[in-house]
Amino acid sequence: MPTSFTLPSIRIEAAALWRLAWPMLVGQLATVGMGVADVAMTGHASAQELAAVSLGASIWSIIMVSVTGTMMAINSIVAHDVGAGRLDAIPHAVRQSLWKALGIGLAAAALVNLATLLFDHLYLTPYVNAQASRFVHVISIGLPPLAAYRALYGYSTSINQTKPVMLIALGGLAFNVGVNWLLVFGHFGLPALGGVGCAVSTGVGLWLMLGAMLAWMRVAPAYRATYPFTHWEWPHWPEIRAMLKLGLPVGVTYFAEVSAFGAVSLLVARYGVVQISAHQIALNFSSLVFMVPLSFGIGLITRVGQALGEGNPARARFAAWVGVAMSLAFAVLSALFILAFRWQIAQAYTTDPAVQQVCARLLLFAALFQLSDATQVATSCAIRGYKVTRAPMLIQLLAFWVFALPLGYVLGLAPAAPPWSPPQPMQAAGFWIGLVLGLTVAALLLSWFLNRLSLERMRAV
Repeated sequence: MPTSFTLPSIRIEAAALWRLAWPMLVGQLATVGMGVADVAMTGHASAQELAAVSLGASIWSIIMVSVTGTMMAINSIVAHDVGAGRLDAIPHAVRQSLWKALGIGLAAAALVNLATLLFDHLYLTPYVNAQASRFVHVISIGLPPLAAYRALYGYSTSINQTKPVMLIALGGLAFNVGVNWLLVFGHFGLPALGGVGCAVSTGVGLWLMLGAMLAWMRVAPAYRATYPFTHWEWPHWPEIRAMLKLGLPVGVTYFAEVSAFGAVSLLVARYGVVQISAHQIALNFSSLVFMVPLSFGIGLITRVGQALGEGNPARARFAAWVGVAMSLAFAVLSALFILAFRWQIAQAYTTDPAVQQVCARLLLFAALFQLSDATQVATSCAIRGYKVTRAPMLIQLLAFWVFALPLGYVLGLAPAAPPWSPPQPMQAAGFWIGLVLGLTVAALLLSWFLNRLSLERMRAV
């Protein structure tokens, strides 16, 4: 296995990571494509429907991504077991992860419904408030199956089976787009539900994706050696607590970043439909582009974890930095694309000229943070491959809640007198400047920590 930074060895490792990551990339793009379809279709329904879905999606995204992160403990656990050849330990870990998923999914559903009370304290019209709340109430039915699906997703990808998650996600996207078209606009005599139609399609689609994953595992030969459903097993609380100890910091890490973006959505809402809609479009497209470095990062958890399970920390360090370099290379391309086509991107989402103008300006900031965003996700995932999750959590909390949001608040709302704030509120643009700073701080600190951690593990051998 390559461990030295020569061109042939880099090519071998990059090819191995790409083979692992590209099906996950297609699957992640399909998953985010569901959100893109929601925003795009409601944007063509009306500005009020778009604003309602934007606000509902900001709450949903925070909880959904936190659940996804919390369930990622299974990724590194299974990857280490695969590397060490402990295949007999994997079924038990997966079963306990599913018990954990049940508790996490139900708790998240309750929490996301309570979070709609925040809408009563924002400057919203009664219609937008009611429609955003309905969106959240309906889509929350998808949180329990989402948690269980992410447990099986982590298991599957960590035994190098990534194509199933790609095909299932593509099927979920097709279902989402079709049902959106029927229910948002009310075709074939069905009621025109607007944004609530998007919630129905996503919630039901997540249950279908879980069912498809279970069916695939039942018939595919690749799962037979580690198939987790050979017998019933009750929850084993020490095991679940250990998974929570490993997974909760990842959930908090995801929460720190996504909640910062979500908080911006809520704060920008006071400036009206144009600002919040433009912000959500720019954020939605940025999330779509982000799936590429995220897929590399999830692949890194497997590559680094398997190398460490084999007792080869030198290969783990090599795999980590090759993955970070691949993420950075893509970030350069995505930044150039956004700069060149920012107006076309805005026009693809909405026909409102005012929203297009603000969105094109925000996409300049989206292009700016591509490098730091790609770096922070790749390095944080590589660190998780070492079964280290608390340090990335602390770094993300520092970056977004100490640097990004305070600066965005000052620039976006101008609550103080100059020179501490601009003469006039910069509105959404001010918050995006703060987000650029937060991502940059996270990227620098996580790169430093990964370098230190990987060197320490090599010296310990």
